[in-house]
Amino acid sequence: MLDAILNFEILRNTFYTGLIVGLLAPLLGTFIVVRRLSLIADGLSHVTLAGISFGLFMQKKYTLLALTPFHTGIIFSIIGAIVIENLRGVYKAFQEIAIPITLSIGVGLSVVFIAMADGINTDIYAYLFGSVAAVSRSDLYLVLFTAVFVIVVIIFLYKELFALSFDEEFATVSGIRAKIIHYLFIIMTALVIAASIRIVGVLLVSALMTLPVATAMRIAKSFKQTIVYSIIFGEFAVIIGLIAGYYLEIPPGGTIVITSAILLGLTLLIKKWYLAYIYKG
Repeated sequence: MLDAILNFEILRNTFYTGLIVGLLAPLLGTFIVVRRLSLIADGLSHVTLAGISFGLFMQKKYTLLALTPFHTGIIFSIIGAIVIENLRGVYKAFQEIAIPITLSIGVGLSVVFIAMADGINTDIYAYLFGSVAAVSRSDLYLVLFTAVFVIVVIIFLYKELFALSFDEEFATVSGIRAKIIHYLFIIMTALVIAASIRIVGVLLVSALMTLPVATAMRIAKSFKQTIVYSIIFGEFAVIIGLIAGYYLEIPPGGTIVITSAILLGLTLLIKKWYLAYIYKG
């Protein structure tokens, strides 16, 4: 695959995008898991699919070339994120209901737009499960911009995000502007999910945001360690998944998720053996 990456620009774009996604998804996923919002990735990914389907429909019916389906997917994802945050404010006692409401709307819109675009085709299939040859240079630049934005925000607002993740009431009393940070955080989540779809696919993107974090939580001794280990596991899964997808000629999303699941299983098994050995000793 190394020769192919050196010789073909589209594979270089995919590999570089995969490395960026392997960093971003677990990084933001750590905060998402701690906040007990793991299902938000599923909700926003289906809203993103609605945006992608809308973009494909507009391209097919009205030759809308100014915005690609990837761009309309990002727009829909951001709108979905804002809707979720607003619904969480409306249903304060049942905030988790905001996610299935948004997910249901996303699925409904996806079905309508896919049907209007004359059904599932190769483009939709690539967005559903990822592709090793679907990332253009402009897509790479957009993902890179997203990465810079997310990393800068996390660096400057790390203490606030940390406080809100573990004790929102205390953070609010301490003077942290919780509402603004909540909106900023969920918009970042929407951007990362939309960026990840090119590599992992709509149906599997939530796994890349949760499985590496679940693996890291079994061995990390602090929140920062959890972030670092999550990124390491995420990058490893993406690299192995892309290589396997290239040689097996299958969508990389499945191989990335399987690799992440194997890492989680091995970690749980080794941890269990280690604890048994300690207690027996």
